[in-house]
Amino acid sequence: MRRGTMRKRSIRIYSFLCAAVVATLLVAPNVFAKKRIVFGGGPAGGTFQVVANAIQVYQPVKAMEDYKIKAQSSAGSLENLRKVNKGRSHFGVVYSGHVYLGKNGLLKGDKNKYEDVLAVSFLYGAPAQLVIRQGSGIKSPEDLVGKKIGVGNAGSGAFANSELFFNHLGVWEKMERNAMGYNDAAAAFGNNQLDAFWLFTAFPSGAVIMAAQTNDIALINLEDWAEKSGFFQKYPYFSKLAIPSETYKGVGYDTPSFQDSALWVASSKTPEDAVYQLLSVIYTDEGLKHMVSQKKTFKSMSVKNGVNGIVTPLHPGAEKFWKEKGIL
Repeated sequence: MRRGTMRKRSIRIYSFLCAAVVATLLVAPNVFAKKRIVFGGGPAGGTFQVVANAIQVYQPVKAMEDYKIKAQSSAGSLENLRKVNKGRSHFGVVYSGHVYLGKNGLLKGDKNKYEDVLAVSFLYGAPAQLVIRQGSGIKSPEDLVGKKIGVGNAGSGAFANSELFFNHLGVWEKMERNAMGYNDAAAAFGNNQLDAFWLFTAFPSGAVIMAAQTNDIALINLEDWAEKSGFFQKYPYFSKLAIPSETYKGVGYDTPSFQDSALWVASSKTPEDAVYQLLSVIYTDEGLKHMVSQKKTFKSMSVKNGVNGIVTPLHPGAEKFWKEKGIL
């Protein structure tokens, strides 16, 4: 009788253990089902990487049931373009200009077409700024001929866009171009070694603030030059904006200009619901506040600005989201 009781007890324990194992196997897929989603950022310390890191660490993103976001550093816009196109990164940060040029096989030195990179949202803009001295007499592109102009570091986005813009205006080869960083250019400008200097960065710029301390500066209406020359028609990824009055000492008027836009993009292979879910989490009051807490540059992110600077196709998940928000 005792042996029978022990046998029954063993059977019950065995049955319980089997049931526990089965239950674990049934639950396990839900526990480990999160799909790893790679978000390509940029070099350490750069704004692109801050975007990816900020999204990765946001608690509601970490709490998503289906996806786990992994921020991954990269060399920047072009590397992200290529990785996203191949599906090696699900998301990335890429300049709108690179998305447009890449889609159409127009990248300098690269005739490949990157057609699987789809836009998700606008992040922030990098506006063009051309600083001159008050009373310099520079009022048209022709007035730059023979002048000493700081055009940004060689190999930088500022340099590339200055070459693009001034070539379009027909004065690139006629200016005395000086490849240097913003602070060096501001110092040279202050010492009368430059007649003007070009920036392609968010405002207010510390370099321009520095220049305004030693000179009475003015800013050129670059939108006017671009409009008259057909620049926007040829390069439709540039969007218009104005640098507000009093952004810089002595500049008491709005200065129309243009900007390229840093975009959040996705591979065509990225699931639609992954795009939709992430947008739904980030583009809330709390989500946008979180992004600004990571870097003030992101204050331009909003539902209203969601598709600014986008001239290439949207990812279906993004299209669904922005249509629901009434933006499309």
